[in-house]
Amino acid sequence: MALRGGTRFSVPFEAVFPHGAVFVPDSIAEAQDFNEVTRQRTPAKDKVTGQRVWQCRVMDMDPELGSRSREVAIKILADHQPVPPVGPFERVEFEGLNVTPYVGSNGRLAFSYRATGLVAPKTLAESRGKAA
Repeated sequence: MALRGGTRFSVPFEAVFPHGAVFVPDSIAEAQDFNEVTRQRTPAKDKVTGQRVWQCRVMDMDPELGSRSREVAIKILADHQPVPPVGPFERVEFEGLNVTPYVGSNGRLAFSYRATGLVAPKTLAESRGKAA
């Protein structure tokens, strides 16, 4: 079975960020599309849902990353600019997380992440209740 380019896979937040993610302050901005012909930028719209695209940055808290870059960009599909539920450098989670694998310009496998929401992390009690 072949997959088409741009195929999105739904993934649980914990599968992508098992050690959590920390919100980078002032990092939510509207994503822009660039038209090569007109040389103009326009607000990006998601090709599947038609919703506006916002982008934010988080830091992956995986201790195995060591000195490698921890910063990950997440695109959030929403009609209005998302508001972070916490202060700067505090943990966040994403709802409706999807991943799109692709081959980057360096020839290596890379991932693009999209979500439908940015939320405060669940408490341990809430996580346990979900598993029950």
